[in-house]
Amino acid sequence: MAMYTLLRRASAAVIPLAGRRTAVSSSRTLHSALSVKLLPHQEMTPFVPSRSFANAVAKKSSADDNLVQILQSEINCALEDNQATEQVEIPIGFPFEIEDNPGERTIRLKRQYDDEIITVQVDIPNMTPEENEGDEDADDNEKNDTESSIPLVVTVFKGNGVSLEFGLTAFPDEVSIDSLSIKKPDDSEDELVYEGPEFTDLDENLQKAFLKYLEIRGITAGTTNFLQEYMFNKDNKEYLLWLKKVKSFVQ
Repeated sequence: MAMYTLLRRASAAVIPLAGRRTAVSSSRTLHSALSVKLLPHQEMTPFVPSRSFANAVAKKSSADDNLVQILQSEINCALEDNQATEQVEIPIGFPFEIEDNPGERTIRLKRQYDDEIITVQVDIPNMTPEENEGDEDADDNEKNDTESSIPLVVTVFKGNGVSLEFGLTAFPDEVSIDSLSIKKPDDSEDELVYEGPEFTDLDENLQKAFLKYLEIRGITAGTTNFLQEYMFNKDNKEYLLWLKKVKSFVQ
């Protein structure tokens, strides 16, 4: 019995000592691991960009500065053009209200005619070369004259929601109908609706009657001549606004 008690005491003394040695060993192992992980951070050297990288950055900065200078030069020219252009005044008796939002390339006209609502969407002018009919031996380097035109979409709405839509091209002192179709509110874009023949295939008298139909609703040569001037002026303003936006982005 005495021998058993003595063995128990000896075991009790040895086990805590072994546990302490294990804990000390684990703590040292952890400290060693941490010191190994921290060592590379302590010895890191600062990043030094290569010569090629520095050259690329310098070239980018130089190219951007050059672009900004050219943009500013173009802005100055556009400002001079706008100042030299006379302000377009709406003629007396113009039958439409004008909705013109800066930043948009189109304007919208609207008016009421009897029980109809008429809207017109006007796009910026197109410039097309006009062929000369002179001597065939003329200098080949001579520039052709240009003829301006503006695309229009005229829509006549009835109270039942059905509308008549005209696609027009307006030239100086002349209006040409390109297309004609009937639109219904419940028409699906997936349906292949019959939109009638080509307008130029219609009888000539019918074509003239449709032109008269538009004329009494305000789509006259006088209206479209004013719209040409108005849209040229708007095109200059929108170009200037666009240049400023691009310059602001590059800077």
